[in-house]
Amino acid sequence: MRIFLLGNGSKPRVREVAEELLPFLRMHCQVVIYDLAQQADLSLHEADIALVLGGDGAILRAARQMGYRQIPVLGVNLGKLGFLADLSPEEVRTHLPAVLAGNYSVTRHLMFECLLDGPGEPHSMLGLNEIVVRSGTPHLVDIDLSIDDTLVARFSGDGLILSTPVGSTAHSLSAGGPILRQDLEAFVITPICPHALTFRPLVDGANRTYTIQVLSEWGGVLIVDGQHFVPVTTNNRVIFRRAPVQFQLIKVPGHGYYQTLRTKLHWGTSPGLRHDQTA
Repeated sequence: MRIFLLGNGSKPRVREVAEELLPFLRMHCQVVIYDLAQQADLSLHEADIALVLGGDGAILRAARQMGYRQIPVLGVNLGKLGFLADLSPEEVRTHLPAVLAGNYSVTRHLMFECLLDGPGEPHSMLGLNEIVVRSGTPHLVDIDLSIDDTLVARFSGDGLILSTPVGSTAHSLSAGGPILRQDLEAFVITPICPHALTFRPLVDGANRTYTIQVLSEWGGVLIVDGQHFVPVTTNNRVIFRRAPVQFQLIKVPGHGYYQTLRTKLHWGTSPGLRHDQTA
């Protein structure tokens, strides 16, 4: 089996764990790329799986590095929450032999294309979690949102999030958006601090095309997966649609989606109640 060994080498323990795993990996498979700088163009290389060390940010970066040649990803969580990278370093040693033998299942998830259209060459970006269009200044930003060329809303606020189901537990959730099961074919539209009582998060189909236009003269900023920042002016349109490729996530026994929600967010669990009467 051929693998990519990837991660964010600037994060604590990533290099240490990678060096611990390398002898085992090289004994049982071919390590095609070993990249802890997150700089390699993975679309130029062939592999069967990608082993990514770090948090969800490292996986988002790896998905963009692979571009339009996605392969299954096994994430090892050395970060914080880790919705995608849900194996601990200890668990990966238990599950890795079966994975290298090809005994694993793969779930497929929506990715998006984001096109920044306007003067000059169009700028196209691939992502997994979300895009955010927000003000580039401390002022509110005025935004138009259209779906399939039909104006849906015009509002003022701190910004707007368009999220995939995978990204629904990230920035969108912090802004009051809903949690979507990761295999749904839908996108989430979540306003950030809208200056209106009636603008609420909306879920719509993944087969539609979403267009955002900044109306404020001071412009805004487009942020892709929290990692790529592009200035936006009133002459630009931000076009958001499903990508022709899907993110592929390796799942191992004992790590279902709702178990992850319970473990990471304590979703659906009873609150911890204090029994002392001193307060």
